[in-house]
Amino acid sequence: MKLNKKNILLGVSGGIACYKAPEIVRGVRESGGNVTVAMTQSAMEFVKPLVFQALSERPVATSLFSLEEESRIGHIKVAETADALLVAPATANIIAKMAHGIADDFLSTAFLACSAPAFVAPAMNHHMWDNPALQSNLEILKKRNIHIIQPDSGYLACGSYGTGRMAEPSHIVSVLEDFFNLMENSDQKAKPLKNVRIMVTAGPTRERIDAVRYLSNDSSGKMGYALAEICRQLGADVILISGPTALSPPAEIETIHVKTAQEMYAAVMAKSGQAQIIIKAAAVSDFRIETPNPQKTKKSKTLTLELVKNPDILKELGRKKDKNQFLVGFAAESEDVRHYAEQKLKDKDLDLIVANNILQKDAGFDVDTNRVLLVDNNGVVDLPLMSKEAVARKIMDHILATDKCRSIIGFN
Repeated sequence: MKLNKKNILLGVSGGIACYKAPEIVRGVRESGGNVTVAMTQSAMEFVKPLVFQALSERPVATSLFSLEEESRIGHIKVAETADALLVAPATANIIAKMAHGIADDFLSTAFLACSAPAFVAPAMNHHMWDNPALQSNLEILKKRNIHIIQPDSGYLACGSYGTGRMAEPSHIVSVLEDFFNLMENSDQKAKPLKNVRIMVTAGPTRERIDAVRYLSNDSSGKMGYALAEICRQLGADVILISGPTALSPPAEIETIHVKTAQEMYAAVMAKSGQAQIIIKAAAVSDFRIETPNPQKTKKSKTLTLELVKNPDILKELGRKKDKNQFLVGFAAESEDVRHYAEQKLKDKDLDLIVANNILQKDAGFDVDTNRVLLVDNNGVVDLPLMSKEAVARKIMDHILATDKCRSIIGFN
C-alpha cells in the first residue's frame, strides 16, 4: 500500500538528525503522498526551510506569528487537512511539549489542533533516551495512541554508542505505509477479530505472608499485555485481567486489576463466559498462606509457613469451556519443556499451550524477549528468540489459522 494522495504533516525539531528529514520528504513523495513541513526554530539551525520547500513543492511553516505563513498554511488548516502527523526527528524537548500540552510554536500548536494519527521518531543522545523523564513522557504519548517509531542503536553524533539514533527514513516511510494499509483494508481480513470477545490474563499474583511480606514470582506481565494489545489491533473487544505489574494499562482495553490468586480466580470466572478466546498468560501462585499474619511477623531464627493450594484457574476453565471457546494456556518450565507442555495440554483440556524455559536469561520472566514452543494437538511450532510483541503476533497468527478458531469467529 503506497501513500496515495495522503497528506502528511512532517514536524522537524532541532537535532543533528535533521539532515535525514529531507529523505523522509522524498520517500513520502515517491510513495505518492503529499508533505507539508513544519520546522521549529532550532531545526532551522541545521537545515534551511528552502530544502524542504524544494522537495515538498509546498511552503514550509516556521513561525506561529507570521501573517504570511498563517494566511497560506495556518496551523489549524494544516492540522485539519493532515491524514497523519509525523515528528521526525523528535527531540526530548518536543516530546515533552507534546506529552504535556505545551503549545508555544507552530509545530506544538499544530499537534494540539490535529486529530489525525500521530507518529513520533525520537532522536537524541543515549543518556537522554534512558532518562526516566523522557521515558515517562513517551509512556504518556503511548497511552494517547501516539505511535512511537523506536530509535536505532549505534554510534551517535556525539561519538558515543547507544540507543537514540533516529530510525532510517526508509523505515519511517514504511511505518506510514503499513499503517494506512491496515486502515484502508479494515475488512475481516485486516480485522479478523472484530466483534470477538477475548479475555487475557497477565502478570503475577501476590499471596500475603503478613502485613508487609508476600509470596510471588518474577512475572512482569509484558507477554500478557503484548497479547492484549495485538488482539485489540486485530479488532477484538479485549478484557485484560492483570496481577500487580509496573506496566501502564493499555489504551482502549478494559482492565481489571487483582492481587491474589483467589481474586484472579473470581475475576476470571465472572468474565470467562463472555469470551470466545481465553488466553491465560498470568503466572498465578500455586500456593497461598493458610492464615496470613495481619501484623508484621517479628524476626526469629526460623519461620514455618503453612501453605494451601490455590484454585487451578486454567484447569477449571478447561472443565467449563464449551465448543465455542478457544482456550490458551502458558507453561513456564525449567526442564523437559515440551513433555510438560504436552501433558498440560491434555490434562487441562487446552486448545493451545505456549511453553518456554524460564532458566534462559533472554526469555521468559521480566525481560523484553521470549523464545517459546506452541504446542497443540497438531504438533509443535518452535519459535526463535524475538520480542514479546512479535511472539504475541505469532501466537495470534497460529490461533487464527486453526480450524476451531476460524469456526468460532466465523472467518472463512
